[in-house]
Amino acid sequence: MKKYLIKSIIVLLNCRLILQVKANEIETGKILFKTNCSVCHIDGKNIIIPEKNLLKETLEANGMNNSNAIIYQITNGKNGMPAFGGRLKEEEIKNIAKYVLEQSEKNFKQE
Repeated sequence: MKKYLIKSIIVLLNCRLILQVKANEIETGKILFKTNCSVCHIDGKNIIIPEKNLLKETLEANGMNNSNAIIYQITNGKNGMPAFGGRLKEEEIKNIAKYVLEQSEKNFKQE
């Protein structure tokens, strides 16, 4: 019984740590997004090509509703969007992608 209790506590602590790490990654993504992306994508919009915004429905329609697609786009750029692969580290780009996906679920509306 004691072993089970100890294992349960370890699992719970690991889950809490994982959630905290994820929250930190998204917070870092938010800061990086505001610094690098919000010039064109304020509130998830797109001031260059309005129909290519970051809202959930648009990302889904364009096959951009997953981390890999967003990471590729940020890294390589496309059309009016510059490539950030030479400016941002891989981990920073991943954090921005996580933030974009999370915010797209809320259509960039703040709670």
